[in-house]
Amino acid sequence: MMSVSVRDALRRAAARLLNLFGRSAQQRREDQERLRMAAAVFDCTLEGVLVTDRQGLIVHVNRAFMRITGYQQDEVLGQRPSKFKSGRHGVPFYQRIYATLAEKGEWSGEIWNRRKSGEIYPQWQTIRAIRDDNDELSHYVAVFSDISAIKHTEQELAFLAHHDPLTNLPNRLLFNDRVEQALASAQANKRGCALLLLDLDHFQSINDGLGHTVGDQLLKLAGERLAQVLGNGVTLARLGGDEFGVLAENCQQVGQAGKLAQALIERMGEPFEFDGHRLFISVSVGISLFPSDALSAEQLLRNADAALFKAKHNGRACYALYTEELTAHAQQRVETAGELRHALAHEELRVFFQPVFDLFTSKMVGVEALVRWQHPLRGLVPPSEFIPIAERTGLIAEIDAWVLREACRQMVRWQADGRTLAFVAVNISSRLFGQRELYRQVAQVLLETGLAPELLELEVTESAVMEDPEVALEQLHRLRELGLSLAIDDFGTGYSSLLRLKRLPVQKLKIDQGFVAGLPMDDDDIAIVRVIIALAHSMGMQVHAEGIEQAEQARFLLEQQCQLGQGYWFGRPVPAGELCWG
Repeated sequence: MMSVSVRDALRRAAARLLNLFGRSAQQRREDQERLRMAAAVFDCTLEGVLVTDRQGLIVHVNRAFMRITGYQQDEVLGQRPSKFKSGRHGVPFYQRIYATLAEKGEWSGEIWNRRKSGEIYPQWQTIRAIRDDNDELSHYVAVFSDISAIKHTEQELAFLAHHDPLTNLPNRLLFNDRVEQALASAQANKRGCALLLLDLDHFQSINDGLGHTVGDQLLKLAGERLAQVLGNGVTLARLGGDEFGVLAENCQQVGQAGKLAQALIERMGEPFEFDGHRLFISVSVGISLFPSDALSAEQLLRNADAALFKAKHNGRACYALYTEELTAHAQQRVETAGELRHALAHEELRVFFQPVFDLFTSKMVGVEALVRWQHPLRGLVPPSEFIPIAERTGLIAEIDAWVLREACRQMVRWQADGRTLAFVAVNISSRLFGQRELYRQVAQVLLETGLAPELLELEVTESAVMEDPEVALEQLHRLRELGLSLAIDDFGTGYSSLLRLKRLPVQKLKIDQGFVAGLPMDDDDIAIVRVIIALAHSMGMQVHAEGIEQAEQARFLLEQQCQLGQGYWFGRPVPAGELCWG
């Protein structure tokens, strides 16, 4: 008989075997569950997965692999991954991958492969070497993602960093870089370059009058039109706002640069027609040459900017070449602009008044308000020195608004003192005239100062009206509804058509002093003045002549039935307290 101890030992052994068998079955179930989960992850992951055996033959791929590459499973099993090579990488590239796998067992990096369609695309790929229980290489597993969208975004960001988003032209950053490269190449090859800066004349009035949407569309069309004129070897860029840059890399002579500038000016002089608008806008050009004007990109740009300012000062719609004298002028402009801002903030500006006389009665009937700058160190700064800078920097609109307010206040003081005048005239710049809220500003000034509207006359230049006649017409009607008077200043210089003039709600034409200067001897001036006076009378308007400096001029104008006149013959602009009341 089996002893008790032997039976117990057998029972314990049997129990251990049953327990071990139970654990093995549970382990198998757990292993199978893990395999099912791994298979689900393998098949459902968004990354492509490719598995090869130790010989490098493909044994497994997942659904993401098929979606990304365009290959079906039966088309790749048994094949080698070299089937997907793009041709962008040389043998050394793949040798480095194999060396890294052998040394570290894993490689990660960017690689370009080819889809079934033939399209080459970028992947971010990780390859891992798999070893068995005996530490023998059994498989390679490659997991990859398609990074085409990321690459595209990177390219877009790189493009946006170096291009203007509105016109798609190179921006200032890229333009400066190309200028530096061009100068280095030109210096090495002993050739010349030309840099042209272009600025659209009175562009702000388009934005103010028609809105930024129309302004942006005009800028796009302007960029396209400029590009049509330029050929190979020329870079066109939008540097900001309404300023464009042109780099001609093989421009040996001044004449070549001038010819290119003139071609751009003439092309831009043609009308722009879009969305029911027909707009005219001119361009001013400044030219600087390498190596005669500058040896660095920074200096070349600075010199071209100085030349551009000269072109605008010369009347716009033209080009100017850089000269050494412009450097001093440019520095002075920068200083003056800063001082002018300070002058506005610290009440250094003054309003002077020039008398306007009735030529029939020889009595003063009105005054024109003119801004002056009383500099603390330089004394009285002439308007010809600071007004162009104010226009370029945009300060002119703020100055105009200040003059309007001060002139109205002074007129109210005169009225309170019993000084009777028919009107105070205030000039409105094209920049301020182009602002749609101008009539609200004027209405607010009249309300604040208490000046009767019929005592205020606003003068707008003919050129400002002609920039966009339809917008100008609307603006003038709004102003006229306030009860004030309107005058066209510098008449005869802006190419008004009679049809447009007839529609304008203005009460006065002011003859430009350039036509008065030659009276009564110059036949052309005589003819022009006679026509303007006759035209104004036929339309029921008053005529006002500027720049009268001689008795003979006043006498001739009186004979031609010109009602009003002003100029040094009658009185210079003076502070309000020095005005002579006769």
